[in-house]
Amino acid sequence: MCGRFTLQLSAIQLAEIFKLLGTPDLLPRFNIAPSQQIAVIRSLGGENRLDLMKWGLVPSWADDPAIGYRLLNARAETVFEKRTFRQAVRTRRCLIPATGFYEWRQLDSGKSPYYVGMADGSPMGFAGIWEHWKTPEGAILESCAILTTSANKLMEEIHDRMPVILHPAEYSLWLDREVSEPERLLPLCKPYPPGVMTAYPVTSLVNNPRNDTPECILPLGPTDATSSPEQAPLLID
Repeated sequence: MCGRFTLQLSAIQLAEIFKLLGTPDLLPRFNIAPSQQIAVIRSLGGENRLDLMKWGLVPSWADDPAIGYRLLNARAETVFEKRTFRQAVRTRRCLIPATGFYEWRQLDSGKSPYYVGMADGSPMGFAGIWEHWKTPEGAILESCAILTTSANKLMEEIHDRMPVILHPAEYSLWLDREVSEPERLLPLCKPYPPGVMTAYPVTSLVNNPRNDTPECILPLGPTDATSSPEQAPLLID
């Protein structure tokens, strides 16, 4: 799954990487959590634009928006089959920009948070879907979910799932609203190559979403009381 991530990109970087005509400055985020407003890139009118949406998908037919607290992720293997997601994945796909994400590794001593990112520090574009839900009063809530896939060789040491990370060359196809066929979209939802990624243990500060500071992504040092041989950085040759 994917339950926390980070984003530290300037407006200029976002515009260049995701082919945006313009975007507002976003504050650096080091611990983005469910139910918060997150940056989402979608194609509307043939142009890519950045909007803010609630993380936690609320289907248009839902009776209660609280359902979104349970729909942070959508499994790529079944996203075209499940009623909750199948219309969104055909017509309302988006990219969710990130610079890294967290996952918790089960150790004998309990769960330990790891930070996962690209080895060269480059940003990521998660495959996402979005929805709109109308309140009885007519107000619109826009929300989103991140697609997940099976873990690659790096991630399987931490968790059995990981977010679908798209290659930049795949962004335009994922955002193309004229494309809806599973046979064209599902091949994009494969585990990202592990050799260009890295993962390392971080402080338990990230466990609390109120902690949204650079300290959340700092590697645990060798003298940290909570570190252990089990928590060594994970590298794939």
